[in-house]
Amino acid sequence: MSERLAAAQKAVELILSKIGTPPEIGLILGSGLGVLGDEIERPVIIDYKDIPGFPVSTVPGHAGRLVVGELEGRRVLVMQGRFHFYEGYGFDQVTFPVLAMKVMGIENLLVTNAAGGVNMAFHPADLMLITDHIKFFVDSPLRGKNVDELGPRFNDMSEAYSRKLRDLAKRVAAEKGIDLREGVYAFMGGPSFETPAEIRMLRTLGADAVGMSTVPEVITAAHAGMKVLGISCISNMAAGILPQPLNHKEVMETGELVKEKFLSLVRAIIRIWP
Repeated sequence: MSERLAAAQKAVELILSKIGTPPEIGLILGSGLGVLGDEIERPVIIDYKDIPGFPVSTVPGHAGRLVVGELEGRRVLVMQGRFHFYEGYGFDQVTFPVLAMKVMGIENLLVTNAAGGVNMAFHPADLMLITDHIKFFVDSPLRGKNVDELGPRFNDMSEAYSRKLRDLAKRVAAEKGIDLREGVYAFMGGPSFETPAEIRMLRTLGADAVGMSTVPEVITAAHAGMKVLGISCISNMAAGILPQPLNHKEVMETGELVKEKFLSLVRAIIRIWP
């Protein structure tokens, strides 16, 4: 057994000792979207610092804790805050919670993030269903010896974001009258926001939104055979589109604006998740 897998099992033992029955759906909440964790019924809350192997979240808007309980009649595990490469963590640390979810028996993952709008037709507070992603980093959370117990050395990424789950999300959005955009998410390392030239490049390559998270987690989940649904909150228009500088405060403010729409959509998706 690999050291990383053994470490994940140790983390899972601690979590299960506190929550009992394993959850069926994992959720990772991005900047400004952690409010969903406050909606959990009969919650058991575990700070990341108390879980073996878990890093500590350092970004404003990330509470840094697991919340396990019920949402819309489903047993869920919610990450209120995630970890990022730009915080100084390696991709093995960034994706460690996803590995722990898999070891725990969770096969379904909903990832959310705050992203910059690259597509000129988008607007702040839009919600975008992630159809695919673009990764510009050479490094990968799968670099190194393969964990054969989880997945193959060369894993397929042709449907990293489940088509079945995307169809479900679109159906829910239509029923609720929510305008759900669709698009490709581009991963950049941060913490600096992208330059206008980088945004023009991303648009040329087919990206619709850009952010500093999510993709390493999805790669790890896809390798392990998990079913993934991804939703971005367009928190701002990316660099060079509007004549104004970018800042993290705007990201948090947009999260507050989109809160009710986001909660309504995600709760309805969880309710009928296959």
